[in-house]
Amino acid sequence: MKKTTKKQTESIVIRTMSRIMIPFIQLFGLYVIIHGEASPGGGFQGGVILGTSIILLAIVFDLREAERRMPWKVITAFMCVGLLIYSGIGLLDLLSGGAYLEYTKLPLPLPAHEISALSILFVEIGIGITVMAVIILLFYYLVGDQNAS
Repeated sequence: MKKTTKKQTESIVIRTMSRIMIPFIQLFGLYVIIHGEASPGGGFQGGVILGTSIILLAIVFDLREAERRMPWKVITAFMCVGLLIYSGIGLLDLLSGGAYLEYTKLPLPLPAHEISALSILFVEIGIGITVMAVIILLFYYLVGDQNAS
């Protein structure tokens, strides 16, 4: 039997099912983000789902394994990129003569409803990326403090 550390789950069933389910959880999180403007869900909910998939990985396997797959630098980059996407759409709207996040003011050669749908999609993606990164970062900080003592 493989020797595991104190923080790892020893059940082969839990480990195998988690290994199978995590990609589907992440796919569902992406689905919730992408379809958020037209159905229940959105960037926040999808971001939480994506973040909890990494938290599941850390709980079942090990915090080091989760940090190996989602390092601190990548999380910081995701937070910055998500915030830039969200605020960038708003700033483009302002520069185009509209209000902040007035989606129909972007200077694109498309009908207003298509510009609005595209803008909302990018805002939802930005929110989802940021929320995912913050949820994972909070978990790393909380668990990391317990491991230090």
